[in-house]
Amino acid sequence: MADRPTVRHGRDGSRRVSEHQVREVFEYALLRVVPRIERGECFNAGVVVYSRARTYVAARTFLDEAKLRALDPTADVRGVRAALHAVEQVCCGGVGAGQAAQDDAGRRFRWLIAPRSTVVQPGPVHTGLTADPEAEVDRLLTLLVR
Repeated sequence: MADRPTVRHGRDGSRRVSEHQVREVFEYALLRVVPRIERGECFNAGVVVYSRARTYVAARTFLDEAKLRALDPTADVRGVRAALHAVEQVCCGGVGAGQAAQDDAGRRFRWLIAPRSTVVQPGPVHTGLTADPEAEVDRLLTLLVR
C-alpha cells in the first residue's frame, strides 16, 4: 500500500499533492437529477468518489435550483435537496447513514451507485488515478457539476 500523500496548500487555498506520491485507482459516479423521469431530462448535481486503497468514500453535491425549475417548475426542491443530502450522509456512515451505518466504505459506494428510478440517480461508474481522493471529489464537483 502506498504512503499517504503530502498535501500542501497553495496561496489560493487549493490543495496540492507532491508529485512523488503514488497515485491509486479511484472510482466515481455523477449524481443526476431527473425531475420528470418520463421525459428523461437530467443534469448533474453531485459526485460520489470511492478509493478502495484508502477506504474512502465521499459525496459532494450542488443543486442548481434554476436548472431544476427550468426542467420542472413544480419540482419538489426540498425533496431533491433531502435526497442529495442523504447520499452525503450515507458516505459519512454513522447514525446519519441509516441501515448503511455499519457497512464498509465499499459497500456504501456500491449501494449508492446501484441503478434506481428516482429523481436523484447515479450515472455510470468511471475510474481514474489520484494521490488524494479528498481533493479529487472537490475537483470533480467543480469540473462536472458546478
